[in-house]
Amino acid sequence: MTPEDIIEPKGPNLVRPYFLTAGRTQAAVELPIEATLVLQPAARERAWPAGDMAGRIIALCAEPQSVAEISAKLSVPLGVARVLIGDLVAAGHLRTQATLTENSSTDERRDLIERTLSGLRAL
Repeated sequence: MTPEDIIEPKGPNLVRPYFLTAGRTQAAVELPIEATLVLQPAARERAWPAGDMAGRIIALCAEPQSVAEISAKLSVPLGVARVLIGDLVAAGHLRTQATLTENSSTDERRDLIERTLSGLRAL
C-alpha cells in the first residue's frame, strides 16, 4: 500500500457520512473551515489501521492542512470532516493553530480571506 492509497483509496467510497460520524453532527471542538491543523507527536507514534478515516486525516496532516482542505481531499462533507477532526483534536492527535484573534488587524483579516479564497480556487 502506497501513501497515496492511504489518502485516496482506489474505488468508490460506499460508506455513508452518518456511519463515519456515528450519527453525530457536532464536532467535539469548535473548528472554523480555515482552522489549520498540526500533527501532534502522539499521532505519529500510533499505528493507524489501513483505510481508517482517522488515519487518512493524520496522513494528510503530515503537512499543516485546513479543515476545508481535508474535507476536499477526502471527498467528505465539511460537517463530517469537522466531526472526525474534532475527535482527533479532543484525543490529542491534532491541534489547531489560531488564524485570527480579537486583536488581529484589518490587513491580517484581509490576508486570511485572500489565502482562503486562493486555496478554495486551487481545489
